[in-house]
Amino acid sequence: MIEVSVMYANTPDARFDHEYYRDRHMPLLKTCMGEACLYYTVDKGLAGGSPGEPATYVAMCHFFCDSVESFQTDVGPHAKEIFGDIPNYTDLVPTLQISEVVVERA
Repeated sequence: MIEVSVMYANTPDARFDHEYYRDRHMPLLKTCMGEACLYYTVDKGLAGGSPGEPATYVAMCHFFCDSVESFQTDVGPHAKEIFGDIPNYTDLVPTLQISEVVVERA
């Protein structure tokens, strides 16, 4: 299993609409990916590791797929629509990382 993490750096004066991201963008991504997206999470940054320190990321999402190939196959045809939706909720450029899930516990 892989985890695709999309992270939005917490920068001064950045615009990020958390409600739109949670209620519109992520369901769009799930619809476009279909069964290739096993499930996803959405995170809203609250704080850094020290008192008073801001969160490193204003928001993140993590979605889980069986493989890199299934992710690329199912996102590819919808990339224009998915990436075209980004200006609707932020002016930030996301950072994407694909990781192998080596431990998963409930």
